[in-house]
Amino acid sequence: VGGPKYDNLDFNSKPERGLLRLRKEMDLFANLRPAQCFDALADFSSLKRNVVAGLDIMIVRELTSGSYFGEPRGIFKEGNQRVGINTHRYTEAEIERVARSAFELARRRNNRLCSMEKANVMEAGVLWRDVVNEVHKAQYDDVELSHMYADNGAMQLVREPNQFDVILTDNLFGDILSDCAAMLTGSLGMLPSASLGSPMENGRPKALYEPVHGSAPDIAGQGKANPSACILSFAMALRYSFDMRQEASRLESAVESVLADGIRTPDLLQTKGEKPVTTSQMGDAIIDALTNSL
Repeated sequence: VGGPKYDNLDFNSKPERGLLRLRKEMDLFANLRPAQCFDALADFSSLKRNVVAGLDIMIVRELTSGSYFGEPRGIFKEGNQRVGINTHRYTEAEIERVARSAFELARRRNNRLCSMEKANVMEAGVLWRDVVNEVHKAQYDDVELSHMYADNGAMQLVREPNQFDVILTDNLFGDILSDCAAMLTGSLGMLPSASLGSPMENGRPKALYEPVHGSAPDIAGQGKANPSACILSFAMALRYSFDMRQEASRLESAVESVLADGIRTPDLLQTKGEKPVTTSQMGDAIIDALTNSL
């Protein structure tokens, strides 16, 4: 969403505001941002291969409250100068529900969760830590819980990322930390995301699935885009909306197999001598790998 041609629009008319409204009105409060480093792409990471090998982190970002939605907000006049105001606000219920989502996810994975905030300087961070501890004690004491200040969390992500499994954090810090983690994987073109809400009558959550990367208008229609993030976003839909975990894993394995075979879109080339495939060719290769695995 967005692009340079929208930079001069009024703040409330920018495409990003529409995306925020969509998340808010659908009440998609839990944003799942996986940061997985495929072995074939480890050399693309901003860190050394031995640091990111086997990396598989899931960041759970609260998505509908905090600094991006709190009131009051705006730019106001105070005397002879302008003042910009944003309100970092969380209720106990808002923290509790996203914490439950993160704990449930940790149970599906390796039973470890690290909650990140700034409880040392922000009252909202104190409440965040208190509520996460209460949810943990009440229902999830089988999950290994740790806490970390968000600034230290950013440092630890680039120092020793494999220490993390599931990271839970608020909207603002999650926006920053998830992009930091994304670059550890080698390419934004490989990263999916899911935004989940409360369960509907059928027991499945409201959900929105999308790649982490932008729309890349500069390469539109040229066959250069990497379709992997879109395909992996569908794999997340299979896992979280349809509970088709085996099918999701097969699709993810197909993507990994294609990368291992050296098939690359332009964003994944390491040397000038390599020949890239087109968007369609990359998609076809993944379909073939999936078909051959059945």
